[in-house]
Amino acid sequence: MDENRWWPAIGLLFGTALGFAVIVGGLTAFLIVLVLGVVGFVIGRAMTGELDMSGLRGRRRP
Repeated sequence: MDENRWWPAIGLLFGTALGFAVIVGGLTAFLIVLVLGVVGFVIGRAMTGELDMSGLRGRRRP
């Protein structure tokens, strides 16, 4: 199954969640939902192997 066809639906759901956060909780809730969504996206990409996190680890020199 083609994974790329799900991105518009996921974007729609995330946008709807952000909209509800603004309506219900104001700007603070919007920012919290936005930050948590981005963090979840990055963690998901890292877990599937689509994001290389090796550059973030500190290199130790002997």
